[in-house]
Amino acid sequence: MDQVEQVLQKSWGTMTVEKALSSVVLLLVCLVVVRIIMALSGKVLGRTGMDQRVRKLVLRLVKTVLYIVTILIVAGSLGIDVTSLIALVSVFGLAVSLAVQDVLSNVAGGMVVLFAKPFALGDFVSIGDSDGTVEEIGLTHTKLTTPDGLRIMLPNSQISAGKIVNYTVLGRRRVVHNITASYDDSTEAVLGALRKAAARTPNVLEDPAPQVVLTKYGESSIEYSIRLWTPAECYWDTYFYCLEQVRRCFEEDGVTMTYDHLNVHIVDAPKQ
Repeated sequence: MDQVEQVLQKSWGTMTVEKALSSVVLLLVCLVVVRIIMALSGKVLGRTGMDQRVRKLVLRLVKTVLYIVTILIVAGSLGIDVTSLIALVSVFGLAVSLAVQDVLSNVAGGMVVLFAKPFALGDFVSIGDSDGTVEEIGLTHTKLTTPDGLRIMLPNSQISAGKIVNYTVLGRRRVVHNITASYDDSTEAVLGALRKAAARTPNVLEDPAPQVVLTKYGESSIEYSIRLWTPAECYWDTYFYCLEQVRRCFEEDGVTMTYDHLNVHIVDAPKQ
């Protein structure tokens, strides 16, 4: 026993074997506690339905914080002044946060997007002045593919703080065309031609039913509106096909489609 006590009391400066062994034991205990906390955190986050990428990021941050706390606890058990170490870590963290401020802002925006879920992959959206199909939602940027084949990378900080219009999420969209006709054509004739055009247009939903109405009396024409609901993925086909049918139905029924024009009358100057 005396020999064991002598070994434990053996020291190198202020460090003793007993203190080193207790620090090693403390380190092992802390590592076990870290693993338990990480396992519990993983189960709790898994039950929240959180996006997998966000869950991994949160777990990584928790793990980093736990390791830093472990280092500080073990350093304190070894007699190291952790006050200066905490100050150093704080200064280092501040410097890193300032250096990657924009990146952190985009990451925070990405977490907001992933939590709020204003859109999903494959949705057609309008964000700011950009329109396109969502191809990828990352932690820092979201990728859109425009109808004319361009790839747009939008920072998530701008997305989370801006206006988002999702054209796909409800599964249907309304096609609206405002058409003008002459005052000489009867209202029933024009409405009948528009109803015929709506009936000929494919992919039109019955509920809500198509709507054809008179909307405005203009200076030289009457404005009518044809409104059709269609599945979101068929919007543009329905939009253009309906326009074609309106023109054909007007020609068939003899309805005059007006356009802006100017009549010039020349008056003879009086003779002197």
